[in-house]
Amino acid sequence: TGSSRVAEMLLQRTNGKVRIEDAGFDWKIIGPDVDNVDYVAWQCDQDAYACAGQKCSAQSILFAHENWENAGLFDKMKKNAATRSLDDLSIAPVLTHTTQSILDHTARLLEIPGARVLFGGKELDNHTIPECYGAVEPTAVFVPLKEMLKDENFGVCTTEIFGPFQVVTTFKEDEMCHVLDACERMSHHL
Repeated sequence: TGSSRVAEMLLQRTNGKVRIEDAGFDWKIIGPDVDNVDYVAWQCDQDAYACAGQKCSAQSILFAHENWENAGLFDKMKKNAATRSLDDLSIAPVLTHTTQSILDHTARLLEIPGARVLFGGKELDNHTIPECYGAVEPTAVFVPLKEMLKDENFGVCTTEIFGPFQVVTTFKEDEMCHVLDACERMSHHL
């Protein structure tokens, strides 16, 4: 069901008679060659927000070469995410986080110099989802790569929110070593 906390509860309640698979914090790296931006934006939306981001393969962080931002990838991702709604169930209640905990996480990320909300970052409008669940718009928070790598920021940037949430950053050609450093520092290497 997507979190170590839930796995521990299941293990306790079943006296260890379950098998646990941990997918962890999934990342995507998009290199400098820009091609078919519409398709890549669609795929990024599916990877981060399908099943309301509550799938083991949900994309938690996106490293995109600056060429993709210049080609409008983030704007297209925002446009795709904006089509999701409760009416067609393309967004749904978050089972493992409350709305407030997701918004608090977003606020903590925004304390990082240069961080900004690319899209989302708000509670869903006109919903009837109980407060014990999460009800947030598909959200992407941009954090500059060099800020992300700082010890005081890395943990919050790589905290998995098992919901419609991702961190996004860009890198230049000569910064690929920083991207690899970030991936090596993550605990699950997925």
